[in-house]
Amino acid sequence: MAKYASQNPILVAVDCIIFGYDGEKLKLLVIKRAIEPIKDHWSLMGGFVHADENLDGAAKRILLELTGLHDLYLEQLKTYGELSRDPIERTISVAYFALIDINKYSTQINDRFHAEWFELKAVPTLIFDHDLMVKDAINKLRYRAALEPILFELLPKKFTIPQLQVLYEEVYDTLVDNRNFIRKISASGLLIKQSQKDKSASKKGAFYFKLDKAKHKAQFQFLNLLPKNKGTELQ
Repeated sequence: MAKYASQNPILVAVDCIIFGYDGEKLKLLVIKRAIEPIKDHWSLMGGFVHADENLDGAAKRILLELTGLHDLYLEQLKTYGELSRDPIERTISVAYFALIDINKYSTQINDRFHAEWFELKAVPTLIFDHDLMVKDAINKLRYRAALEPILFELLPKKFTIPQLQVLYEEVYDTLVDNRNFIRKISASGLLIKQSQKDKSASKKGAFYFKLDKAKHKAQFQFLNLLPKNKGTELQ
């Protein structure tokens, strides 16, 4: 087979920014890097793209290796190609972000990679340009969550309004007015009220809700729930 003459090969990698929510805190899943350089330092889960797979396939394979799961919410974020981003060899990385309900998947995270969940404000310094990838992913998550209900991917099938509100507060790093939130989310028509209650926090309890999947793709904007001086950019 003919090859392009005088062209140096460049490695292509995929890195996965994996967000999870445990009902109280939004967290990031990171691993201990298993190879040099910077072995045993904290890193996003990633790997090189194989010759027989496309980018999406590589990202799904990497997530399967780490979590043992498939059919997770996965979205391509951005391509990173600074000349010095990898000190060993010129490598271009395509970043993806994934959304996981921690409580559902906690027993399935593969400990072969020494994976650990960190609250966003307590994430250790990551290798290479992975800190930038996480920042970009948070900003993208905020933007997307303002336009459509992707944050429901972080919730269990049944959840309470307080759990949903805390999730949005975690994502946007701001407090949301409780009455306004309840009014807006009720008006969206996306939630189906259940007969059961969660009484773990109080005797009165809070009703469970489910997402109305039939309306999942309806026009949906949460951006106006947030204070006007709080944009979607991560500072």
